[in-house]
Amino acid sequence: MVLVFLILEKMAFDFYFISGSLFVDKTANSKIRSSTQGLFMMMVNGLGAVLGAYASGFVVDFYTINGIRDWSTIWYVFSIYALLTGVTFMLIFKYKHTKE
Repeated sequence: MVLVFLILEKMAFDFYFISGSLFVDKTANSKIRSSTQGLFMMMVNGLGAVLGAYASGFVVDFYTINGIRDWSTIWYVFSIYALLTGVTFMLIFKYKHTKE
């Protein structure tokens, strides 16, 4: 079951990177594209990682009673978040590929 949760988490992570990279590639001017990609990576791996660590710590602390962590519920929360991220990605992200 943990393997399933890890797969869902990694899929959500990949969806986020792919959609962000495509957005930067298509919207940024070619002269500043590398700078916008660097900013995107800094936000995701810098600020985003810090915010994610605090949020996940909050979830773990919320489901900890008297020092005992309810890991099953904690992983369900994380997997539901990953599932919602994937479904939202499918519904909202409409990439239109145009051949140049």
